[in-house]
Amino acid sequence: MPNTRLICLSNKLVPTVNFQRNFKPQVTDIILASYPKSGTTWLKALTVALLERVKNRSCDDIQTHHHPLESDNPHGLVPFLEMNLYLKSSTPDLTNLSSSSPRLFSTHMPLHTLQVPLKDSPCKIVYICRNWKDVLVSTWHFTSINVEETEAEGSFTLELFFDSFCSGVHFFGPFWENVLSYWRGSLEDPKHVLFMTYEDLKAEPHGQIKKLAEFLDCPFSEEEEERGDVDKILELCSLRNLSSLEINKTGTSNDVHNSNFFRKGEVGDWKNHLTPEMENKIDNIIEEKLKGSDLKF
Repeated sequence: MPNTRLICLSNKLVPTVNFQRNFKPQVTDIILASYPKSGTTWLKALTVALLERVKNRSCDDIQTHHHPLESDNPHGLVPFLEMNLYLKSSTPDLTNLSSSSPRLFSTHMPLHTLQVPLKDSPCKIVYICRNWKDVLVSTWHFTSINVEETEAEGSFTLELFFDSFCSGVHFFGPFWENVLSYWRGSLEDPKHVLFMTYEDLKAEPHGQIKKLAEFLDCPFSEEEEERGDVDKILELCSLRNLSSLEINKTGTSNDVHNSNFFRKGEVGDWKNHLTPEMENKIDNIIEEKLKGSDLKF
């Protein structure tokens, strides 16, 4: 029987090379980046809603059945470069994406992986980061739900997953390297790389979505703010609303049931799963890895 983990690893490396060799950026492209389970679905939904608002120039249209988020999952609307487009083909047909401007893509790859094809490109990159302990627990839950039936029972226990995470063993590399690549990129080139955190979005949703809109060159006007458009977008993209949509109850994206992309979305849920010993170990590792970066959570 073939080693399924080696197959999965190959399924990440090959499309990454395909992307680096063949992707041709457009000046208006937007790439939404994240480490897995860091708020990716939410960031995609918010970005789609912001850009759709610009097309319609009226948030009254946001909550109609014609809105893209009502008929497709955020992951269907914003395809992954390495897990979708360049996984299926070394030169995927992007014609359907080219019909809309800007084009939206997503990735879990670290920033340095993107830099060769994006060299000298003015396209925007938005990165969302989340506390490592919540990322760990959320990734473990997601992986456990979606693990192939051929895997041995118990192969995805929290303890084993925790050890792998602490060792930096992941298809997209260690958590700290992924985060630091975008953190440094945002400091070096703030006009083209925006660094956001899941916790800030939860604590200050109005301020953060306005910050995102400014970065994407589609700021809210005074009239839009007075009309309550910010609140309408936040409600449309809320976990409660998105998870209740029929497309997210029954559909699939990237061979994953859409419902699996919506769990708790809470800050600090790791406290219900990690022991004090696990907490101390991973905190010490992350503190050491982020030392000198000025990145604080």
